[in-house]
Amino acid sequence: MRLTSFGSIAILCVAGIAGRAEAQPAGAPNERPSQCRAIASLMPQATFAQFSGGERGLFQNPQGDQSVRITYVTHATFLIESPQGVVAATDFAGYAGPAVPDIVTMNKAHSSHNTPYPDPAIQHVLPGWNPDGDGPVHHAVTVGDMFVRNVSTDIRSWGGAMEADGNSIFIFEVAGLCIGHLGHLHHTLTDEDYAAIGRLDVLMVPVDGGMTMSQAGMGEITERLHSRIVLPMHRFRGPIDRFLEKLPDFAVEWPREDSFTVSVKTLPDRPTVIVLPGV
Repeated sequence: MRLTSFGSIAILCVAGIAGRAEAQPAGAPNERPSQCRAIASLMPQATFAQFSGGERGLFQNPQGDQSVRITYVTHATFLIESPQGVVAATDFAGYAGPAVPDIVTMNKAHSSHNTPYPDPAIQHVLPGWNPDGDGPVHHAVTVGDMFVRNVSTDIRSWGGAMEADGNSIFIFEVAGLCIGHLGHLHHTLTDEDYAAIGRLDVLMVPVDGGMTMSQAGMGEITERLHSRIVLPMHRFRGPIDRFLEKLPDFAVEWPREDSFTVSVKTLPDRPTVIVLPGV
């Protein structure tokens, strides 16, 4: 199946993949609409095509020249800073630099991905699992010009069994960009998962090759999402050759700085893996 329309409407294409069968929630009735999943919301076997310039799915971005700063901190922690100065830290384990973030996301896998004692000054602490243990957690938080939501996934316990809804993929929607962090992902994604995620312009992906998934498996997910910028993380200093082998059409850059700015207008035309220093 292929669904096509004109102007700024995205193209949806079929792509099959094995994995979890559970559908992801489409959001609460009064929840802010997601520009990243506006078309493919829960449509099975759909993936977003990527556009350059100002074509961003259903919505044009009137402030497409506004830049977002992304900084690699450590392990699976990035800082995402919006044009209005809202700061989010991913997989926060208690440290994200000297400044206190406005938003932190956490995941359950290990203590390097969460902290039970976040700074009380942090406005929004978003665990990727349900602390009450009853079904998936659901986040939809707006702070200034940043909107943060999650897509729940399962996680592998210490004994090897799969625990439902123990991890979240967090999506940060800011300045017309869709930025996704896979967290401590332990399994392939279903078509419903991809539809709930929607378009991702920037993807943060673990490439350790064992504690999460194989590098080849992560490469397959990355290829399907086809983000314009891919940021490896959770590497443990080992080679990432098997991950890159799955992405022959992607450029690869090894910059000297641990941060960069990006806007809708400056996204690379060719999908690019950027390996930041320290990864």
